[in-house]
Amino acid sequence: MIRALIIYFITSFFRGPQSSTTNVGGETHKPSTNLFSNGTVMDMYVYISEDDFISDFNKNHSLVWFEEGLVYGDWYGGPNGDGVLSMNIEYDPSENVIKNGTVYLHVYFVKSGYSPDPQKSRYSRKYTVYKQKVLTKYKRRVQKLQRLLMSSSEVPETPQPSAGEIMSHWHPNLTINIVNDQTHWVQGGVPPPLDEFVQFEPTTGKYYPLVYLNDYWNLQRDYHPINDTTRPLNLMLTYQPISLFRWQLYTAQSMRSRWTSSLLGDSAGEETDEEQDSIKEAFIETNPYLLGITIAVSILHTIFELLAFKNDIQFWKNRRSLEGLSVRSVFFNVFQSLIVLLYVLDNETNTLVRISVFIGLIIDIWKIHKVVNIEINREEKFFGIFPRIRYSDKGSYVDSSTKVYDTMAFKYLSWLLFPLLIGYSVYSLLYMEHKGWYSWVLSMLYGFLLTFGFIMMTPQLFINYKLKSVAHMPWRMMTYKALNTFIDDIFAFVIKMPTMYRLGCFRDDIVFFIFLYQRWVYQVDPKRVNEFGTSAEMEQELNSDVKSIQEKDSSEKKND
Repeated sequence: MIRALIIYFITSFFRGPQSSTTNVGGETHKPSTNLFSNGTVMDMYVYISEDDFISDFNKNHSLVWFEEGLVYGDWYGGPNGDGVLSMNIEYDPSENVIKNGTVYLHVYFVKSGYSPDPQKSRYSRKYTVYKQKVLTKYKRRVQKLQRLLMSSSEVPETPQPSAGEIMSHWHPNLTINIVNDQTHWVQGGVPPPLDEFVQFEPTTGKYYPLVYLNDYWNLQRDYHPINDTTRPLNLMLTYQPISLFRWQLYTAQSMRSRWTSSLLGDSAGEETDEEQDSIKEAFIETNPYLLGITIAVSILHTIFELLAFKNDIQFWKNRRSLEGLSVRSVFFNVFQSLIVLLYVLDNETNTLVRISVFIGLIIDIWKIHKVVNIEINREEKFFGIFPRIRYSDKGSYVDSSTKVYDTMAFKYLSWLLFPLLIGYSVYSLLYMEHKGWYSWVLSMLYGFLLTFGFIMMTPQLFINYKLKSVAHMPWRMMTYKALNTFIDDIFAFVIKMPTMYRLGCFRDDIVFFIFLYQRWVYQVDPKRVNEFGTSAEMEQELNSDVKSIQEKDSSEKKND
């Protein structure tokens, strides 16, 4: 919705005011008015058919809704005085539809007293407004989750967009919006993409009323496949007038989805629909105040994310000593980031989360050459093709007591983690549902990392405890990440994401508070080295040496 507002204001800015005349093909067009002025009485005919064009209006079964006496521009009609009318119908699909056939909705608005049937004497093309929409939507067949050791158990279904048979799906809701618009459009001067919808009547030069068949609020989760078990199909039709502004917002969103599908393919379009659902659910299900706060802090989240990445890179780029830092944690973070990335890809998580995790993985891989010495031996090759890669610990890590504490911490942790990993994998295999063995491995490892992964952060806490110092920690980067973690806590309630990922957000809060406690306990000592391998005393000595040299140079210049 925010993107729609942005698109609307940008197009409005470049569009400018409608000119009084427009020259198209040598013809001058003056501003046109709506063919239906406010107060025009009209009738609505709604048909459901498997044909994209109705040739025989005498098939009474295809006419599902007839509403007469509607008033154009009436905002207070209907039983509730809000201009809204509704009709619940049942449609029995044919065998052709069940076998992936297509169903069309045909909507006609005619001036009262006229007929949409060209065969009738009361037919008038001039006063007939027509709109068509495909009711069926092609989606991939859902893949059943199953307990891998007990596949006969009944479990819920989840979509598998990357594979599976294409099937025709049905949604039980559709809104027929008629736009209350009296803008003086100029033929040939309507800005895109609105020019696709504004049509002019050739004899009078006026434009037809805008009719929009609105399925924007139809969530992907509410679509169900069409088969013998789902017949008859229910359809709730709603008639509602809307303003030009709201229609432009809906149009901007629909055009964006169309552009995405045309540029990136149908699979990307289907993925975009899933992402749009998370936004729609936020608007529908979230408290407006919480939603407003979330929109505001989302901007801060992006800024803090970039600052955290920037300071993390700067910290490791300028690092000259590994004293006080857990090298094994760097390698573990690469493994953890890889599992997280594969998991969020397998669970169709929001693109914002995917990008963030991917960038984090790239940075973690880049850190490897900063914590170990990597040598490529091209003389010794694997299978005579691939050069052998050797790595060794850096001197600042070996010479300090950090390696001893790091090894000790991981040794004790392994005694605890491996039994927990085996126990969790057995539990996940027996009592949790998965799409397949690949999904089980990912969900098992990811669930284990989020449930017990905070234990893997304790080596750094253990090293801090042994050194009684936190001066070597990248506090600026950690602060930005902590702020983002608190923001993630808010997003965990609003944006669609896996449940285990939400638990990980709250787990990181606890770890950061422990680091804060260590920072408070271990007071500043000028003899301790900072994150760049220097101490406050060393910097003071360096500054004093530089100052003495400058004074000496200035005195020599005076003597000269």
